[in-house]
Amino acid sequence: MEILRVENLSKTYGKGTTEVKALDNVSFCVNRGEFLAIVGPSGSGKSTLLHTLGGVDRPSGGRVFIEDTDIYKLNQTNLAIFRRRQIGLIYQFYNLIPILNVEENMTLPLLLDQRKVEKKDLEEILKTLDLTERVHHLPNELSGGQQQRVSIGRALITHPALVLADEPTGNLDSKNSREIVELLKYSNKRFNQTLITITHEHEIALQADRIITLEDGRIVKDEVIRL
Repeated sequence: MEILRVENLSKTYGKGTTEVKALDNVSFCVNRGEFLAIVGPSGSGKSTLLHTLGGVDRPSGGRVFIEDTDIYKLNQTNLAIFRRRQIGLIYQFYNLIPILNVEENMTLPLLLDQRKVEKKDLEEILKTLDLTERVHHLPNELSGGQQQRVSIGRALITHPALVLADEPTGNLDSKNSREIVELLKYSNKRFNQTLITITHEHEIALQADRIITLEDGRIVKDEVIRL
């Protein structure tokens, strides 16, 4: 069942001689529960594409449908609400709030949305991410791998339609990178989360169900790795 549809997506920065086309008529679909990796050289448009899918960076043209909602037809307020409820974002540099502990950072999207924190959901995610013993710790009391686990928990806590990960292992050593990839794969299957990650690491991309390769803002390859 299709959960994401991208139609002729384009993004241009600058004008005239300084114009840069970061995305050039990109179109593809993603099914519910799919794990998609987006790869390509630096400057290929990977991050621009991910941020456009996440409602963070408005495109110059084209459309993005998430669960049949044309997200860029929403006004800014409704887009922010939709993004908070339906899209989970995982960043390379964690983006945790330093004065909030693990539980507070993870549940912040729910609190901002004035939604109740379901204790059972929180406990399950904490256990899955091996953070139960760290629930009252501040970010500066955690390792890099633990901080990234918190950011994953924050992305999962709202049960979003789509989880987008921007180089989620780019700031970690090889051991923590492997653990984070395994956690993402587990949450993808355990919670039936649709996961899209951009990565420059070939080994990580090969863990996905499907790989899209970008070059100069265009899709040059779209291959299924496993069904």
